[in-house]
Amino acid sequence: MSSTQAKKRRKPKIVVSEAEYERLVGLATAALDRIPEVAEELLAEMDRASVVADKSVPRNAVRMGSTLEYETADGEKRRVTLVYPGDANIADGKISIMTPIGTALIGLSPGQSINWIARDGRQHELTVVAVEQPATAS
Repeated sequence: MSSTQAKKRRKPKIVVSEAEYERLVGLATAALDRIPEVAEELLAEMDRASVVADKSVPRNAVRMGSTLEYETADGEKRRVTLVYPGDANIADGKISIMTPIGTALIGLSPGQSINWIARDGRQHELTVVAVEQPATAS
C-alpha cells in the first residue's frame, strides 16, 4: 500500500468536549441492542477522539447542534445540522448522531475528509467545508 493510500484510509483527528463525550458514550451504549452497527461505530469514534474541556473545543469543530456544509466525493454540497435522535428531521436537514453519517461528522473540522458506510453497505466520502456553532455552544 502506498503512503497516499494509507493516508486516505486513515481517519482524521477529531475533538469532542468532555460533556458531549459522556452523553454520546451513554447514548451509544444504550443503543447497542437496537442499532449495534451505528452504536459500535460511535463508540469507536469516541475512543479515538481527543476529549477536551468544553471551552477548549475549537470553534470550527463539528459538535452537537453544529450546522455544517459538506461536499460529497461527486461534488454535491449539503448543509445539515447534527442533532440528538429526538430532534432529527431529514426534511429540515437535521441529521441524528445515531446515523452512519452523523457518527462520521462528529468532531471534524473544515478541510477534513472521512469515509463512511451507509446502512445499505455503500461507502461514501465527504469533506467538511464550513461549520457554524449554535449560540449556546462555548
